[in-house]
Amino acid sequence: MIHAMTIDVEDYHSVFGRDWLERDGPPTEAVVRNTRRMLGWLAERDVRCTCFVLGEVAEAFPGLIREIAAGGHELGVHGYYHRQVFKLNPESFRREVADAKALIEDIAGSPVSGHRAPAFSIMPETSWALDVLADVGFEYDSSIYPIKGSRYGWPGFPLDIHEMQLDGGGRIIEAPLSTVSILGRRFPSCGGGYLRHFPGFVTQYAIGRVARNRPAIVYLHPYEIETDCPPIDTSHLPSDRQSQVIQFHNRQLRNRETVQAKVLRLLDEFSFAPLVEIIQNQLTKAKSPKIGVTS
Repeated sequence: MIHAMTIDVEDYHSVFGRDWLERDGPPTEAVVRNTRRMLGWLAERDVRCTCFVLGEVAEAFPGLIREIAAGGHELGVHGYYHRQVFKLNPESFRREVADAKALIEDIAGSPVSGHRAPAFSIMPETSWALDVLADVGFEYDSSIYPIKGSRYGWPGFPLDIHEMQLDGGGRIIEAPLSTVSILGRRFPSCGGGYLRHFPGFVTQYAIGRVARNRPAIVYLHPYEIETDCPPIDTSHLPSDRQSQVIQFHNRQLRNRETVQAKVLRLLDEFSFAPLVEIIQNQLTKAKSPKIGVTS
């Protein structure tokens, strides 16, 4: 079984500042350093992945986009400013994804077929986003977590990669994020904070469980390996807000020093490929229409 390796290329400092510190600013060089480290691990093992990139990262560091493309990796869109879909309306969401798609395609010199929403924020109440994506020209999306969660999730959503007929008349392929079922309840797995907070064998077990029925989709963020994160300044915030922000920041820093070893173990134990190739293989098995764009 070959699984999908994906990286959501975003800068912790600009996103955290915008969402929590009420300070907007461009991405920092940290996203370049950390992404290059991850790409180095992949290159050493001849593994290619999918990089869902923020438009603001592509705008600030076009050379990184060219490096990703030159390494044979697939490029996708992760929004422009990491705004969750529920913070947008159809018009502003369209601008975010269309502008990011056009910019990344222009820099890389190749078409972009895939999208992943910030914070997996395509849910039943934001399902209109799928119609927008199809209309803009995306062939697939990988934003939906088939769970009942507090911050994201689409309970009861199909677990397999499949083509959707949308209410607006369009069609799009959805590649749901991986879950495991424990005592009848579905839990998110295979990447991000779950990889960071839990011992490595938990993710290894989850990939093995998922692989009984379908390929797993692993996702990472470059900042999750940044262990020398500079201190944050919350002095401009009200005292009650300061406490909340510091607690969130400390949770984000937790166990970052363990991530590299965990990821390397996954790369050595399992086989990975870009998500577009996994989708193509699954659709071929299901005898569904093929994606026209390959990595």
